[in-house]
Amino acid sequence: MGVLLFELALTFYFAATIVSIIELFKGTKITSKIMLLLAGIGFGIHTICILYRYVVAGHIPITNFHEATSFFSWCIVLIFFLLQLRYKISLLCSFVMPVVFVLMLSSSMLPREIKPLSPVLQSYWLGIHTFLAFLGNAAFALASGIGTMYLVQEHYVKSKRLGGLFERLPSLQILDEVNYRLITLGFPLLTLAIITGALWAESAWGSYWNWDTREVWSLITWFIYAIVLHARLVAGWRGKRAALLSIIGFLTILIAFFGIKLLRKGLHVFL
Repeated sequence: MGVLLFELALTFYFAATIVSIIELFKGTKITSKIMLLLAGIGFGIHTICILYRYVVAGHIPITNFHEATSFFSWCIVLIFFLLQLRYKISLLCSFVMPVVFVLMLSSSMLPREIKPLSPVLQSYWLGIHTFLAFLGNAAFALASGIGTMYLVQEHYVKSKRLGGLFERLPSLQILDEVNYRLITLGFPLLTLAIITGALWAESAWGSYWNWDTREVWSLITWFIYAIVLHARLVAGWRGKRAALLSIIGFLTILIAFFGIKLLRKGLHVFL
């Protein structure tokens, strides 16, 4: 049952990705609605899939690479639809769905068996820490997508090509505002994730900070977004600089997420 639900979600995400690419180059109101509908159905099925695995496993399904990648994808789509309700930037789906599909496709290639929790994971911190971390990272993923849209729109403005995609992209001011709001959402979530992770580490290993690879990369990511917020509030950095930093920040998240798993180094490889 769980496999069927996952494959159905992956299929709808794939269809949404195809339509999102069409929407990017030759979009209409119909393709936009179809894209959002497919993504919404995929998200609904994905939600049921995660809930089913939660019931079967008896804990939040985030304790192996397959589960973590799937859950990260789910968080990204969740933040997208919440953002869509507020700002109606449906074209953002064209920048988000390819990332979601690649993450889900990667997840589909990983072992899916449910194993008993190791002693260190048998803690109430598991759900709290990981949920905060993935929601924060998902907000940063959307900020990266908005940042990319900003750079594309700025290119059109500077080249004075004011037709086609330019007309369907939000203004630079709106994109800059949304980018800032997403970072102000993700930053406190990441901060809380680091704090709860430190508390969990102290109870599990007797030390709040172990300079684990994931801990170091999380700290690097935290500093990048702290610089973005500080530079914006103090030095007035907006627009292109903020967009570039949001993209760089998300790249550090991907390095931390995939690099640790591939190299299998650090205390976090069991997650």
